[in-house]
Amino acid sequence: MDSPIQPLIQAGLEEQLLLPSQPEYHTLQAACWSKSARLSPAAILRPRSASEVSTALHALITAGRQFAIRSGGHTQYSGANDIDGDGVTIDLGLLNWTRYDPTTETVEIGPGARWKQVYGALREHGRVVAGGRDGNVGVAGLLLGGGKTFFAAQRGFACDDVVSFEVVVAGGDADRGEGCSIVTASAEEHPELFRALKGGSNNFGIVTNFTMRALVCESVWAGLNFFPKERTAETAQALVNFTDCVDQNPDSHLLYFLSYIDPILNTTKITTIENVVSEYDIAPPNYHNTFFTSTFKNDPRIVVEAASLHQSLVDELKAFIPDGDFITQCLLQPLPTRYGQLSALSTGGDNIMNVSAQPVNGLLFVAVAMVRTPEQEAFVYPRLRAWVEALKAFATDVDPDHGNLEWVYMNYADKSQKVLESYGKENLEWMRAVAARYDPGQVFQTLCPGGFKLTRVD
Repeated sequence: MDSPIQPLIQAGLEEQLLLPSQPEYHTLQAACWSKSARLSPAAILRPRSASEVSTALHALITAGRQFAIRSGGHTQYSGANDIDGDGVTIDLGLLNWTRYDPTTETVEIGPGARWKQVYGALREHGRVVAGGRDGNVGVAGLLLGGGKTFFAAQRGFACDDVVSFEVVVAGGDADRGEGCSIVTASAEEHPELFRALKGGSNNFGIVTNFTMRALVCESVWAGLNFFPKERTAETAQALVNFTDCVDQNPDSHLLYFLSYIDPILNTTKITTIENVVSEYDIAPPNYHNTFFTSTFKNDPRIVVEAASLHQSLVDELKAFIPDGDFITQCLLQPLPTRYGQLSALSTGGDNIMNVSAQPVNGLLFVAVAMVRTPEQEAFVYPRLRAWVEALKAFATDVDPDHGNLEWVYMNYADKSQKVLESYGKENLEWMRAVAARYDPGQVFQTLCPGGFKLTRVD
C-alpha cells in the first residue's frame, strides 16, 4: 500500500511536509490550544499559497486520503481541526499576511494569521477590522464560524464585514465541471458561495484569503473590571440593561463572565485594539477544554441562575481536584436583535446563521471548564452538559415562548450540539444546494470529516 504522504510527494509538495520524526511536527501539534484536540496525523502539510493548497487538495482527493484543515487550532474538541492515523493535517499557518489597501479601505488577511498580528499590522495605518477579540485565535476559524467582534453593534458579526473570500473548491469551476480550482466568492462573483461561507465553516472548500472592510480606530477605552461574586445580581442587571440599550450605544461592547479565578481589579484605560486582544486571553494552553453554549432571552433571572449553577460546578470540581488546578468560566454577552438586523443589511445579504430571525433581545451563553487530565475531563464533561440543560429548563420556566432562543454559536459549541440545525430549514437547504454545486463529490463531507457537517444533520 502507498504511503499516506506519497501523493503529496508526487505532487511536488515534499518540502512542505512535516513528519512525526521531525521536531517541528511536534511543536505544531503542541500549539493546538486544547490538549483534547491534539491528534497524530501521518503528516502535517504547510502550504505557502492558494496554488499549493489546490495542488494538495487534488492529490488527496485522487488518492482518497482523509485530511483536516487547521488555522489557529482553537477548536476545543478532538477531530475538528486535526486527524489521526493515515490522515494529513493541512496547517494554514504560513498563509499569514495583513495587507491594507488605502484606495479601497479594505484589508486582505491570510487564514493562518492570528488576530493580534492583524491588529498589530494595521495599527500604523490607524485602522482595524471587525475581527476577533482574543489575540491568539486564528483568523479563518473565527470568520467561518460567524465571529463575535468588538464592533458588533456597528457591523453585525465578523463574517458580515468580509468583502470576499478566496476559496479552493474541490468541484473546480462549477460551470465547466473542472477539478480543484481557486474561486473568488463575493456579492458579485459566486454570491451563493459567499453567503454560505458566512457561518458555514469548512463544508464548501478551503479559504486561502479574506478581504475585510477597514475601520478607522486609533484608540479605545477598554479593559477588564472584576467584581466579587456578592455583586452578581447587580452586575447581571447591568448586563441586561446594556443589552437592551445597544441601539443607543453602538460604539460600545461588553463581555460578562464569572470565573473560578476572580481577583478584584480594574484595568480599564485608553489603549489600542491590539493591546486589548493581547490582554483578554481566556485560553491558557495545555488544558483539556470543554465548552457548551446556548442562547437565552435577555433576562437578569437567567443570568443569576447561570451564576448559581456555575458555583455548584466549582464546588464539585474543588472536591474532585483538591489542588484547585482548573479554570471555569460562565460567559454571557449581549445578543440584541440589532446584531442580526445589521447582518441582514450587510453586503451580499444576510449570513447563513439565521440570527436575523431572533424575536427578542438575547444573551449568548457559554459554559467553560479547563482541566489538566483526561480523567478530570471525563468528570467535568457531563456536569457541564447538565449545567446547560438545567439553565435551559430554568429559561423555559421564565418564559415558555422566548426563554430559550434557537441559535447555537458554532465557535463556542461542543461537537454534540446541533449547530447547523439551529440555522433553520431554509438555510440548510441553501447550504446543501451550494455544497452540491461546489463539492459534488462530497469531499468536504467525507474526506474532511472534522467540524459540523451538512451530511450529519438530522
